[in-house]
Amino acid sequence: MEKGKISSLQMAVMLYPTIVATAILGIPSVTSKFAKTDFWLSPILASLMGYVTVYIAYKLHKLYPEQTVIQFSEQIIGRVAGKIIGFIFMFFYLQIMGIIVKEYAEFVIASFLINTPIIVVMGSMVVLCAFIVRGGLEGLGRAAQLFFPVLTIPLLIAIILMFPDFEFKNIFPILGDGIMPPIKGSIVPGGWFTEFFLITFFLPFLTDKKKGMKYGMLTVFAVMITLVVVNLVVLFVLGTTTASKVYPLMNVVRYISFGRFFEHMESVVMAIWVVGAFVKISVFYYATALGTAQWLNLSDYRPVIWPLGILTIVFGFWSMLTSMDLERFNVEAYPIYAVFIQTIIPLSLLVIAVIRKRKSKGKGINSG
Repeated sequence: MEKGKISSLQMAVMLYPTIVATAILGIPSVTSKFAKTDFWLSPILASLMGYVTVYIAYKLHKLYPEQTVIQFSEQIIGRVAGKIIGFIFMFFYLQIMGIIVKEYAEFVIASFLINTPIIVVMGSMVVLCAFIVRGGLEGLGRAAQLFFPVLTIPLLIAIILMFPDFEFKNIFPILGDGIMPPIKGSIVPGGWFTEFFLITFFLPFLTDKKKGMKYGMLTVFAVMITLVVVNLVVLFVLGTTTASKVYPLMNVVRYISFGRFFEHMESVVMAIWVVGAFVKISVFYYATALGTAQWLNLSDYRPVIWPLGILTIVFGFWSMLTSMDLERFNVEAYPIYAVFIQTIIPLSLLVIAVIRKRKSKGKGINSG
């Protein structure tokens, strides 16, 4: 079905923006509401969920090296139950992809294209991602590699240029209210970190499979460091007012003024957001298309790409009617929803698979 191959590094540069793209804009505001000035600690605690998820995905991959979760679910718990689990995964990824597209479109319209119909922004992104997914896994891997510097270098430059506006005293007192506020603040980003389970759709196609676990863990670490740095930058500039901002990073870059040449750098955040959203949606799109084709026992996933694109736009409109619904979903529902689908279900599959393997080995020894 998928004859393309990618390296572990390409997998890493696909997964990194998949988490970071949406997190750097909204996470500082959400975490600061719970953790106050200690919200920079929350991504460190949240990353534990990422490490656990990658570990579970890799262990399942070792047991079923040539299969994705859609395929080995049937091997572990039977055809009917496996199909139900596969449907749950595909419904989840399709719904989340629709929400991401809607979130991307609302940000772009609210910040820049005020008079543009939202369907135009959503539709253009979905069409663009459909073409890259249609090109196959190798094309997606190369595109992620190409756009990776566009995502990281502008962010690094913006952070350096904001340095004169830093108020380092904003970080104090550290853990003034104990460890519980940062723990509460880590719940929402913890949901984002479970998206690392998407690694299950890439591990079977790696050219260097032995490095899959290593690069998966390194990507979790890189995402964690990025979110900690972004949260610290926002804290040093905005301080206790962070919680009142919808997109704190967008407010922070407006402080940049370097020799009257680098000013009003909102376009930097816009570029990071568009590129990151493109890679993120493409990764979700590919996983959904590949998984749907495997679930339907098709020989190729390309015929389902365009129907899934239409469904993505439909889910984007129907799932979240307003930006308030979207914010409420991200804070209240998504962390529990994501952990259940992408961590608890895979963990249950792993436990059942290990027990069944041990039983089959025991029977083999007894019969011998």
